[in-house]
Amino acid sequence: MADADRRKLYKIGELIERSGLSRQTLHNYTMLGLIESARRTPTGHRLYDETTFERLDRIKELRATKTLLEIKELLVGKRGGDR
Repeated sequence: MADADRRKLYKIGELIERSGLSRQTLHNYTMLGLIESARRTPTGHRLYDETTFERLDRIKELRATKTLLEIKELLVGKRGGDR
């Protein structure tokens, strides 16, 4: 079994509780491409790994001085330019 298959995965409720963000905020971040779920359960529920919490902490820091679009450019815009 690969390491990625053994890491702890969290449901949206756990993400909400630990991050202090609302379901709607997390949905918006997903729709903007700021966060991604690690995988889905067979019933379609999103699962998130520890890196999502690190990413959310970074987004919260940046929100103090940047818009979501600016944050997207910083965090994911560079990826698009590597193609």
